[in-house]
Amino acid sequence: MARRSSTGRPSERGGLWIGFCQTIMYPAAFLLGRERVSGGEHLRRSGGYLVVANHISHLDPLYDAVIMKKHGRIPRFMAKASLWKVPVLGNALRGTAQIPVERGPRGAGQASLTAATEALATGQVVLIYPDGTVTKDPDRWPMRPRPGVASLALAGDFPVIPLAQWGTHAVYDSYAQGRKFRPWPRKDIQVKVGPPIDLSELRSRPVDARTTLEATLLIMGAVRDLLADVRGEAAPKTWYDPKKGAARPATSTGDGSGRPGAAGQDGAAR
Repeated sequence: MARRSSTGRPSERGGLWIGFCQTIMYPAAFLLGRERVSGGEHLRRSGGYLVVANHISHLDPLYDAVIMKKHGRIPRFMAKASLWKVPVLGNALRGTAQIPVERGPRGAGQASLTAATEALATGQVVLIYPDGTVTKDPDRWPMRPRPGVASLALAGDFPVIPLAQWGTHAVYDSYAQGRKFRPWPRKDIQVKVGPPIDLSELRSRPVDARTTLEATLLIMGAVRDLLADVRGEAAPKTWYDPKKGAARPATSTGDGSGRPGAAGQDGAAR
């Protein structure tokens, strides 16, 4: 649970592993890029809340963790379980109470959703990338979102805060051919945080396939709209489907807003 500092701002302290990670991550983030954050006041709150972000580089968690900590909170990332097997990194993930996500048959990730819901209920911050991986969209827009984000967002009455980032891919391009890592000159890492998404109407309904789909599109649509502001260009009217290597309609209206439309249940990722 985050405590209030003498300034009235939340100040969440961690243990030994948090301190260890901070001594590594703060200098690394400073050397690799210049953080340009707008809307940070939406992160500076106590109590549990869910942060939903786009994913354009394997460096995103580095900057997201540093930015969250600078705003007084320690995020619990939902990350693939295989990372817990990596020496030192696995110890750090366990020591900082991150949340492993098992990938496999339908239902394999239920334990991670349960753990994330419990973390939110106890006043912690959970951060999720609904793409499930670094986006494979050729223009780096969010892909067709997975429904797990909606299941989590509808599990309780806590704020769901969208976050869009741009610039980490210029430092480390996860899918580039040839040289992926380009730290010099230092790049601007732009992050824009939006106000909590209004899910009150969807939370008043039974959580069925349609409600889950509409919540998924609404949440990721808010992230995509923020990203369009950061990039200074219009968002696409379709979601990229990594399984098909092609885009597909985001909503029945096709206006690219991410607002719920009459899309069928097949819009949910499997």
